[in-house]
Amino acid sequence: MDKNFYITTPIYYPSAKPHMGHAYSSIIADFFARFKRIDDFNVNFLTGTDEHGLKIQRAAEKKNIEPLKFCNEISQTFRNLSKILNLTNTDFIRTTEDRHKLSVQSLWSELKKNDDIYLSKYSGWYSVSDEAFYNDDEVEEIDGKKQAKLSKSFVEWMDEESYFFRLSKWQKPLLDYYNKNPEFISPQARKNEVISFVKNGLKDLSVSRKSFSWGIKVPEDDNHVIYVWLDALTNYLSALNYPDKSDILYKNFWPASIHLIGKDILRFHAVYWPAFLLAAKIPLPKKIYSHGWILSGEEKMSKSKGNILDPIDIIDKYGLDPLRYYLIKEVSFGNDGNISQDKLEDCINSDLANNFGNLCQRVTAFTIKNCKGKIPSEINFEKSDLKLLDKFDLNLIREKIDNQDVNFYIDFIVNSLFETNKYFNDQEPWKKKDNLVRLNTIVYTTLEIVRRISFMLYPIIPESALKALQIFKISEKEIKFSTLSNNNYLKAESNINMIDILFKKIEKKND
Repeated sequence: MDKNFYITTPIYYPSAKPHMGHAYSSIIADFFARFKRIDDFNVNFLTGTDEHGLKIQRAAEKKNIEPLKFCNEISQTFRNLSKILNLTNTDFIRTTEDRHKLSVQSLWSELKKNDDIYLSKYSGWYSVSDEAFYNDDEVEEIDGKKQAKLSKSFVEWMDEESYFFRLSKWQKPLLDYYNKNPEFISPQARKNEVISFVKNGLKDLSVSRKSFSWGIKVPEDDNHVIYVWLDALTNYLSALNYPDKSDILYKNFWPASIHLIGKDILRFHAVYWPAFLLAAKIPLPKKIYSHGWILSGEEKMSKSKGNILDPIDIIDKYGLDPLRYYLIKEVSFGNDGNISQDKLEDCINSDLANNFGNLCQRVTAFTIKNCKGKIPSEINFEKSDLKLLDKFDLNLIREKIDNQDVNFYIDFIVNSLFETNKYFNDQEPWKKKDNLVRLNTIVYTTLEIVRRISFMLYPIIPESALKALQIFKISEKEIKFSTLSNNNYLKAESNINMIDILFKKIEKKND
């Protein structure tokens, strides 16, 4: 079995400071990376910044500084965000790095060698904001200004010499690939959208620009810079030291296990990227998962609309783990989601403080008082105990994660916490002091479920899960799903620790 796992976020465009959408993509990717790591996978987790293109050049000119200096400053804020969000990314790629430039120019040369790039002239609509070309039927006029129907970004007419990629040539091969690999694009609605777009016909794609200079030069033609999306998408390869296919990173991690992206960049990843790879005879990634937007009200967050929610503000007020938990639980994976202060506070109070934190405190305090602070040894499982313990089907959980069923995963945790709290209350161990075997069994079962739930919570709320696991003196390196399999339960007679309160309840204004 292949135990290598390569996950990528989109590389973020550093034209403005990070917002909640960036945080969401990164946290979800970190969730998958952490899950795979504690399931004994060798994980490569990539994020970074996309630093070329006309939008960056104009933003730098507006500030009257060199584009690279502009990128250095804002790229650093994204690198800092990785630390603030407690991401476990193994690499941070910048498209201004030499390793990336080498990869992009090598891919270009491969496409040119295979006669998939030719020189012609482009005339059409171009969005600087999206760094995307649009057909006439994808553009509408509102208040006398042309804009893209999908993104609502303004477009401008462009007329210049350009190199083209023979995208039309790959229409049928792409449709054949989608058909033979039904899991390649998820969720299903996004897959349908891509197939519909491709079936409507693909036109050759302009892949160079002459009207600005901030980008990677076309090999053997310095008058042109490579189209920012051909440049940006190659980051997934440049981080593996392509074109050196003998490099250990490339050999271990390509094709990528999953590209995690927002739905607004689906076309670039699910149409253009696989076409480039097919043309260059490079294996395609195994999966492209397109999640929804984090909305502010009913609209996507954007700098131009002034509705950006700053994740740092939320973290400063409520803490990181509550934000991570909230985004994974309340935003149904694959769909759009709203962030609401009221719902966030409910999550903290109900799920984290009551159902998880309070359970940890109660069973630990009870064990210290009634079991000499040790995991009980004299136990005898009954049906009610085994019903709870046997719920943890690791093979099913792995299968759901491999299908990106984050909603199942979080629901499983929430339901398990509810059932365990109910079990502890209904079994009333405080009334079993004349039946020590039964008291011990209830305590042992509850402690074991706390351990298992803490393991499952680690990819979501790592710092809080580690604090909970201090009950059992389990370190981060010891969090392995393999220690939960084959009824590997807690070691009897081991000492346990009392822990501090994991989550403080939020005093709500209407309380």
